[in-house]
Amino acid sequence: MTDKIQFQNDLDKLISIMPPKVLSNLSREKLEDVIEIVLDIGRVPEVRHSGGKIEKLNCEIVNDEDISFITSHLQEFTHDNRSGIPGTLHRISAIRNRQGKVIGLTCRIGRVVTGTIACIKDICTQGKSILFLGPPGVGKTTKLREISRLVADELGKRVVIVDTSNEIAGDGDVPHPAVGSARRMQVAQPEYQKDIMIEAVENHTPEVIVVDEIGTEEEAQAARTIAERGVMLIATAHGNCLESLIKNPTLSDLVGGIQSVTLGDDEAKRRASQKTVLEREKQPTFDIVIEILDRNTLAVYKNTSEAVDYILRGWPIRPEIRKVEQHKEVEIKPIVAPVIEVEKHEIKDATGNSMNFSFSRQKYVEQTKPMRKLYLYAVSRTIVEKIIERLDLNVEIIRNVEDADIVLAHKNFAKGGAKILNTAKEYRVQIFYVKTNSMAQIQKVLKDALDIQPGDVESTQGYKDEAEKALDETKEAINKIIKNEEDFIELAPQSQQIRKLQHELVEQYNLKSSSVGEGHTRHLRIYKN
Repeated sequence: MTDKIQFQNDLDKLISIMPPKVLSNLSREKLEDVIEIVLDIGRVPEVRHSGGKIEKLNCEIVNDEDISFITSHLQEFTHDNRSGIPGTLHRISAIRNRQGKVIGLTCRIGRVVTGTIACIKDICTQGKSILFLGPPGVGKTTKLREISRLVADELGKRVVIVDTSNEIAGDGDVPHPAVGSARRMQVAQPEYQKDIMIEAVENHTPEVIVVDEIGTEEEAQAARTIAERGVMLIATAHGNCLESLIKNPTLSDLVGGIQSVTLGDDEAKRRASQKTVLEREKQPTFDIVIEILDRNTLAVYKNTSEAVDYILRGWPIRPEIRKVEQHKEVEIKPIVAPVIEVEKHEIKDATGNSMNFSFSRQKYVEQTKPMRKLYLYAVSRTIVEKIIERLDLNVEIIRNVEDADIVLAHKNFAKGGAKILNTAKEYRVQIFYVKTNSMAQIQKVLKDALDIQPGDVESTQGYKDEAEKALDETKEAINKIIKNEEDFIELAPQSQQIRKLQHELVEQYNLKSSSVGEGHTRHLRIYKN
């Protein structure tokens, strides 16, 4: 209630500086979901709503007197053409002509919003540095503001906000009540932000520094300096996702930077990659990266080092998706952390020399076993339902891809479903592909998607079809070869369809296989590269 009263007071201050022709068309109800009020000379004023709707006001076009009316109630615009209303979070940005005259204004409405970090409160209280990524308008600054209050008031830490545009703590000499007891250092011009960041550490002994919009190489270097001094850093950066940040040469240092590395022949062969690859250069400045997909959906990478390594090597990675529903309790999706299991073995070649051999296998480790939500695209629903029933899986087939944990798609129809699959990728939902609508193929892929181990389903209904038995035999053979117990192993005869599944499984472990024998005796032989 206090936040609501504060916002109403702030809104009154914004309305009071509007010219009469605009004021007569505005009301608190109309401004409830408005993000910006835009006034350009020679055009009708318009308001922009949070849903993307643009509404033109029913009044005369804006003239010089209207622009002057507003600017006369503001402090002087800074070097970056921004100003504000003291004591509020509203920001007024100017557009100038070539002679420097103000010919347009964008009045961005600042709101005190609480509860936006409820789903990541546990992360914010760990004392680790956090970097927020996301497109404009998704609430990055709002989250910085709420985290500042949380850490300063509830955790009792010394927090300093480096506020370049006065968006975090509002305009004026007194910080807005929304940041609690956090202190604020204003920045005269944007290019001085890096200097103020260092000054904050050297002069004011903070435990936490909050920065909005790290955008230059010098600011990235200042952030690294702060982190190396043991200060917790909470910041936002330009970039929609972690992958785009890695590719940004200016800001990639925030997540460890990248360097080109030339691999030896054996290592390149083991990785099944080119000899020249990209690898992370050093430890990331930020321990945790959070992508803001929309106002209520966050994708959390709890280990930045691991996430960057996965992306650079082309390994699939799925962040932890957390949601804040507007009219519900905070929903935290199960923690699904992609991990690489690496086993190392010593192998002797023909001359008796020792060689180190390792293989890696990726799986998803889930901390809890709640109901999993599955979306199907061009995959037989009837067959999937039979598999779910036979294996007694805790899985629900849903209709909306945005709410899914897993997408099961038919590879041959992937192009036709580009829009659906792109939506799944935007929401960081992992996609698994089947090649055919056969029972064995769908069951194999579904088990991989749910990380079901061979023994997991035996205890439920004891169901095992012919394909599952063959794949279990294949896994046992793979383990023996990797552990150097056997040089090669021949499996039991199988049909062509099952042998194809066995070949695919062998490839995942960087081993080789071939089909030998004729007719009903044809079977797989597995051996080292």
